[in-house]
Amino acid sequence: MTGITHHIPDELLIAYAAGNLTKAFSLVVAAHVSMCDECRARLGAHEALGGALLDDMPATEVSSGLKGRLFDALDDPVAIEQRHDRAGIFPAPVMEALGGLPPKWKPLGLGVRQMILDHDRSGSVRLLYIPGGQGVPDHGHNGLELTMVLQGAFRDETGRFGVGDVEVADGDLEHEPIAEDGPACICLAATDASLRFRSFVPRLLQPIFRI
Repeated sequence: MTGITHHIPDELLIAYAAGNLTKAFSLVVAAHVSMCDECRARLGAHEALGGALLDDMPATEVSSGLKGRLFDALDDPVAIEQRHDRAGIFPAPVMEALGGLPPKWKPLGLGVRQMILDHDRSGSVRLLYIPGGQGVPDHGHNGLELTMVLQGAFRDETGRFGVGDVEVADGDLEHEPIAEDGPACICLAATDASLRFRSFVPRLLQPIFRI
């Protein structure tokens, strides 16, 4: 997909290729890579490098059943094609997380809605629906947050993020994302720690909304 200007950093692509990312962050990376030719190529390069390193390691026997399932998956053109399919605004990895069904939105207030796709001690990943012109309360981060735009766009102190773009936020960033006027901004957001809200009401509601 063209027009993407904010990409996944190499260190996260390498961790994803090595299978070392949490489920929440892996979903955002998979969704972005399914839409971004540049990051898909970079991921392929990291995977090829990892494969070359594995070639230099002592061989380990695996069962014939495991090898058979692996080769069947690699040879299946439908499975390969579906990795990059989209259903409306949702990339195939997100549709898989949704179980093939539309999101079941829950209100957060002021028209903002969310659907939590996964939540455990390692982090959470959710869909966010932000009406055009509406903002998310000013907040900082106690860890890492990846936010990928699926529809519409938002702006904050660091710039503009449109469809396919990923914002990488850490403890150094405090921002107030605001959806552009027009269609609602729908995002896929993953975190590995709670957010730091400046105002009292969002802090009060954090345990309920698990953000």
